[in-house]
Amino acid sequence: MAGRAGALAGWVALAAVGFICLSPLAALLAQPGQWPGSYGWSVLRFTVMQAALSALLSIALAVPLAGALVHRHFPGKAVAIAVLGAPFLLPVVVAIFGLLAVWGRSGWLASLLGAPVDIYGLPGILLVHVFFNLPLATRLVLQGWAMVPPEQLRLAAQLGLGWRGQWTIFTKPILRATLPGAFLVVFLFCITSFAAALILGGGPRATTVELAIYQALRLEFDLGGAARLALVQLALCLAIGLAVLRLVRPVRFGAGLSLQPVSLPRPRIIVWADRAVLLLAGLFLALPMVAILIRGLAGLADMPPSVWPALMRSLIVALGSGLLAVLVGLALAALILRLDKRFAQWIEAGVMLALAASPFVLGTGLFILINPFFAPSDIAMALTATINAVLILPLLLRLFIPALAQIEADYGRLASMCALVGAARLRFVTLPLLARPLGLGMGLAVALSMGDLGVITLFATPEGGTLPMVMHRLMGAYRSDAAAGAGLVLVSATLGLFYMFDRLGARYGHRI
Repeated sequence: MAGRAGALAGWVALAAVGFICLSPLAALLAQPGQWPGSYGWSVLRFTVMQAALSALLSIALAVPLAGALVHRHFPGKAVAIAVLGAPFLLPVVVAIFGLLAVWGRSGWLASLLGAPVDIYGLPGILLVHVFFNLPLATRLVLQGWAMVPPEQLRLAAQLGLGWRGQWTIFTKPILRATLPGAFLVVFLFCITSFAAALILGGGPRATTVELAIYQALRLEFDLGGAARLALVQLALCLAIGLAVLRLVRPVRFGAGLSLQPVSLPRPRIIVWADRAVLLLAGLFLALPMVAILIRGLAGLADMPPSVWPALMRSLIVALGSGLLAVLVGLALAALILRLDKRFAQWIEAGVMLALAASPFVLGTGLFILINPFFAPSDIAMALTATINAVLILPLLLRLFIPALAQIEADYGRLASMCALVGAARLRFVTLPLLARPLGLGMGLAVALSMGDLGVITLFATPEGGTLPMVMHRLMGAYRSDAAAGAGLVLVSATLGLFYMFDRLGARYGHRI
């Protein structure tokens, strides 16, 4: 995205994101309230601890899983990689239901052991976060491997490059480029954990900041206190984000012809370790989804007619949110790469803070700002799509920035020599080479918006809600079978959309 139009689009996108993130917080800070006391700081310490542990566990497990997927070829591998994102895309309540069916006190594991299993408290929170974020961290590492030209892998295989050489030439640079960003994304996702801590937290000792904000807003109606707690969380995340981003080292492998790669030679013990990793990761991620499928099929016949209009509203919100997120994310990524490195790092860290912004704070602040002029229920779908798009931007930046940097390093000078600038360069060079991360980003944005239950509840009426709202009402009415059926419909639509966009993008990307 070269030229003045691209720069203008980037600055407009940055201003819009800043307004959406900061104006609600300013509206709430104008309300009277107190800064966090001793309890608030203990909640903040627990939140940071569980988020850091969740992120470390997720990326530690993602490294061998991504390596196994890169170096092992088997039938259905492309489908397996696409489905790998399924846990991250599941609506949180549905996913927790599946995890409890496997790991809960009366779940499959407890039946196998013949004794109850207690996962409530910190272990349960970590279990849910790793289930959601292990696939995400794996996909981010796989994006790093996708930057390696297949010709280099073929040459390494022909030369018989050993495991140590592979680590030095390929694996280490890829991990230096991808792991800091992956850690930061997962950490910020876990900072705003709500449903996992609400259902599995196990009491005040396992309360997160998001839960404390929810209690301040909904139970105590302390708008100022909620805003101040959110501000402390944002400041902490900004400091952590800047520190982590300093560890990123760009990777440069050069251009290639996108030939089909071959597997690199690996010691037999690592080959068996790859197979074990694939098996264990497959069981860990698949068993809860199997439980969801079994329960959902049994409940399809009990679903009310309101499921289908709600599904259409969810699709409209999700597709609008995904398109907006991809366009804004692409403009911001191009702008960040044009700026001075230090200034760009501050902007990137600021946008990353959208992950640490509480959806409840954003929603409540926007409600206060909009209510004097519009009825929020009249524009509920547009507001929900906009907030969801902003919340997914940090993840899209981690996909787009390295890919755009690689494209510029490999083809920038050649494109300039051919006088490809502006829209022509975007059409013939950037977009075709960026197709894979664009497809993945669109799939993630659409899928995450499909399962949102936080923002929409602040604006929509019961008759105009999305499918997650209908499912939540069914659960509140103790119609668990109907809720399970609605959950299965939601999951099927979510995964279907993700797979469609991901495969469309992969059609033009490197195969791994």
